[in-house]
Amino acid sequence: MTENKKVWFITGAGRGMGVEFTKAALAQGYKVVATGRNTEKIAKVFGDDENLLVVKLDVTSPADVEAAVKAAVEKFGKIDVLVNNAAKFLGGYFEELTPEQIESQLRTNLIGPMNVTREVLPVMRKQRSGYIISISSGAGLSGFEFNAAYSASKFGLEGWMESLHPEVSPFGIHTTIVNPGMFRTEFLTKESATYAVPSIEDYSGRRERNQDSYNVQNGKQAGDSGKLAEVLIKISNEENPPRRFIAGTDAVGIAEQKIADLQKQINAYREISTSMAHEDA
Repeated sequence: MTENKKVWFITGAGRGMGVEFTKAALAQGYKVVATGRNTEKIAKVFGDDENLLVVKLDVTSPADVEAAVKAAVEKFGKIDVLVNNAAKFLGGYFEELTPEQIESQLRTNLIGPMNVTREVLPVMRKQRSGYIISISSGAGLSGFEFNAAYSASKFGLEGWMESLHPEVSPFGIHTTIVNPGMFRTEFLTKESATYAVPSIEDYSGRRERNQDSYNVQNGKQAGDSGKLAEVLIKISNEENPPRRFIAGTDAVGIAEQKIADLQKQINAYREISTSMAHEDA
């Protein structure tokens, strides 16, 4: 019977990883609320399924969020797993990014997940159970050239999620940050990725090399989103899911390099860093 099956609420379900997450959840017989800006596209991808509810959702719109969560609860009665997946990539050097572009990046990648989670949390608190998965990035672990706005949004996402964990865990709600490396999705296509307009000559050359690098990687990324979706299904069924899951060989490398860099910087200034207490402390 599927009546007691989990209910998954997935943002950005119309493309990229969101499609794979939705497919994997449906394959398990779970009920899925697949949300996105383009509901026609989502419906076309998945067709008719009694376990599927397709709902329009722009994560930057509080009205959309409220309506989507309400529709989910009215249809399925609960929300067990929230996957904050909707995101976009804005590449460019900080000086060439406009304030409006940076704010847009933060609205989608940081404020958006906050909007959805804020609306879902009362449902999960009432249940005294739930699981919140937020998709971050290797750029949420380490900052990269040409990624100023994107890394800022993902670093913010991680700080928020790490702080959220102790706030909601007493209610039986678990959280996981997922740090994917480069997975073969639509992430680097024109639909998901935009770039700053060149405006400062000093960045010429490097700008073109970075953008060309992303264009070359599009469609050739090593990571398999289907496999990641299967892992998330497995993790979601663990009694104590990990607070962080680093996905992909490249992401593991980024994390290990970050740890090594931090340790090196700690050791280099350890004596000074530990010598600044008041004399009477």
